[in-house]
Amino acid sequence: MPCHPARARELLREGRAVVHRIAPFTIRLKDRIGGETQPIRVKLDPGSKTTGLAAAREEETDGEKTAHVLFQAEIHHRGSAIKKKLDQRRAFRRRRRSQLRYRTPRFDNRTRPDGWLPPSLRHRVDTTLAWVERLRRLVPVSELSQELVRFDMQKIENPEISGIEYQQGTLAGYEVREYLLEKWGRTCAYCGSENVSLEIDHIHPRSLGGSDRVSNLTLACRSCNLKKGNRPVGEFLAKTPERLSTILARAKAPLKDAAAVNTTRWALFQALKATGLPVEVASGGRTKYNRTRLGIPKGHSLDAACVGKVDRIEGWNRPCLSIKATGRGSYQRTRLDAFGFPRGSLTRTKAHFGFQTGDRVLAIVTKGKKTGTYAGRVAVRSSGSFNIQTGSRVVQGISYKDCRLLQRADGYGYSIHPITEKGGAGEAISLPGMNAGLSRARG
Repeated sequence: MPCHPARARELLREGRAVVHRIAPFTIRLKDRIGGETQPIRVKLDPGSKTTGLAAAREEETDGEKTAHVLFQAEIHHRGSAIKKKLDQRRAFRRRRRSQLRYRTPRFDNRTRPDGWLPPSLRHRVDTTLAWVERLRRLVPVSELSQELVRFDMQKIENPEISGIEYQQGTLAGYEVREYLLEKWGRTCAYCGSENVSLEIDHIHPRSLGGSDRVSNLTLACRSCNLKKGNRPVGEFLAKTPERLSTILARAKAPLKDAAAVNTTRWALFQALKATGLPVEVASGGRTKYNRTRLGIPKGHSLDAACVGKVDRIEGWNRPCLSIKATGRGSYQRTRLDAFGFPRGSLTRTKAHFGFQTGDRVLAIVTKGKKTGTYAGRVAVRSSGSFNIQTGSRVVQGISYKDCRLLQRADGYGYSIHPITEKGGAGEAISLPGMNAGLSRARG
């Protein structure tokens, strides 16, 4: 069962436990096997770029369900990086095909199985499921919750849709306002004010022929909305052309993030059902209702804690583990220039001096300009001069002789973020703070 950080420090100090993993910080008891446990529910708030994850212990008294949050994490996906790499690889392949003579591309012998998803979307499902399985190995998970319904694409595209047209849609019930909050970052588009009451404004006024399509809608604070009135946005922001160009470019931004969530939501649901655990599903509207009713700030992991049926939430203001998907390296052994020609070769081995890129290390430098203690993710070089990514910066030129291995690379980068009063995660804390932030006892 997860325990309090103070209890974990006591067990480690007395020699009754050893460190099992650094991230998420896990200790393993040496003097006890088994023991009493309570059921844990893992809650998920899937997103296109970041997925919120929370593990909570639930108890029900007098018909009220209270969730005690024990662990919070945010998984930062690399779907955009995967898509960029695939696009680059496709361009290189086309150039090679026509370099000496034209060769017809092969496509008739390419088949896709049922349920196929593009690699950038499949990565989101696989990464989320991998962390659910990892938590199942560390804590007694008995139930799962997922926010299933996210964006109503048809209503976003056409707010006046009704009747038989609306019945043909795939989603229902998610308001355009919630999508605009996500799109414009919950800030006023005209002055950038945060944490204020925001109103929906037409970029091109309706009185001048503007439509209700989402590409013509933005968010504005009360004062900016009154100042703008029914003037065109070009006239209102004539003195700030930079902000005007930003608004016009952002207004036409595609709905790819909403589409990514809608495409992967059922694939993730089926994958969670395949685990054999009961899966509770809930809408995005219910998540927002729980968060607003309980006075919990906005955040990916906090949204995950609010998923499903819950009357009270305790312990939500604990630090959040930020998990960034980094991959396990590349099979590519050469660097390519802008035209796809090799311009240099990479080393044939990934490991140098007992370390490889992605390992978590502790470096204690006792002399020179880099004197100090650094902990984080290492990037290795064959010369023995390493770079260490700490919670807030990159320290270059650290000798391998000063490094001590803490945890082998597993394809992710970790940092601890305290939950701020305004919501979301604050500034990253380096590895030493992780021990106090996330302690897990395992029998």
